[in-house]
Formats: sequence, C-alpha cells, structure tokens
Amino acid sequence: MHRIICRTLIFSYLGHFLPLSLFFIFPLNSPEEQRVVFIVMGVSGSGKTTIGKALARALNIPFHDADSYHSKTNVEKMKRGIPLTDNDRSPWLETLSSNIEKWEKEGGGVLACSALKAVYRKILVSKTQEQVTFIFLQGTRDRISERMRNRKGHFMPETLLDSQFSVLEPPKDAITVSVENTPEKILEEILLKLHYK
Repeated sequence: MHRIICRTLIFSYLGHFLPLSLFFIFPLNSPEEQRVVFIVMGVSGSGKTTIGKALARALNIPFHDADSYHSKTNVEKMKRGIPLTDNDRSPWLETLSSNIEKWEKEGGGVLACSALKAVYRKILVSKTQEQVTFIFLQGTRDRISERMRNRKGHFMPETLLDSQFSVLEPPKDAITVSVENTPEKILEEILLKLHYK
C-alpha cells in the first residue's frame, strides 16, 4: 500500500482563513521532508492536466505530463484513432517509472497520467520508495465526452474514449474525486483529502 506522507497545514492571515482561489496565485510550501509524487489519473478528457497543474502550483512542486513522454509512433496511432496496446504502452510506462524515481529523489512532483489499469500503476511505482499517491478523477462517459468535444489542440480524439473506459480499472487505494465540480472545487477537495487544509 502506498502511503500519503503529509502534514496538516493551517492557512491564515491575521486569524482569517485565506480563500482557496489564492492558492492558484500564492503557492503553498511543500513540507521539506515530503518527497511524494502525486499521480493525477483518469481517462482522457477528465481534466488531469488542469488539475495536475493546479495541484503542483498549490504545493509548489513541479508538474509533468505523461503525454509528453509518448513515442512519436504512439502519438500517431492515437491521432489516427487507433487504441494503444499494452506493448505500445510498456516502454512509455517504464520511462515514466524511472522518472518518478528521479522526481521522488528531487523532492516530489505531480504527474498527469491516465494509469488506467492496475498493472500500469504497478509499473509506475515499481522503482519508488512507496511515496506515491494516486488521485483518480472520476466521471461519466457522457460528461467526459462533452468535455473532449470542447477541447482544442489535443491529439487524443473523442473516438478513443470508449476504448479507455473499457480498460479502466478504478483504483481502490486512491483519492477519488468527481469531475463534476469546477477545477477550483476539485482542487479544494483534493487538498482537504490530503490534509493540507
């Protein structure tokens, strides 16, 4: 079981709690002893990049996007609407695993990654010292399909969404949040569940 290592923080100024919206502007300091890598996971279109960047900003740690580590071949397949196989994903997952180990040693980070299957998640954490926390962005197919139709500039087409849901294995040991709320509300819920608020 991968554990959450965190410390309860109280954010106040002259006795008043600061609104969460300020976290997007003024980052929180991540505890010096914390070297957690947070993996924001879910199907394409669930908001991994948006939430991942906001969480990284709030915790003052680096953000990484797993899509940036795909091979050109994988990207071209997805652009053509061809689902990736486990063999396609294997080198990508191994690369991410090595980087997660590095990011952990460097003080932590946030990774936006689909991490759809349990076996994928096992590979991702295979080189770490158990300081990885998964955050699952959960939503219905209809809701996420709507988001993908409104998304611009991403190589993943909406036609691949069914293939993602078909292989999705929701994690049992992750922090799970609904995508129905605004990004600010989602971030607030994640921080509460991480005991940062």
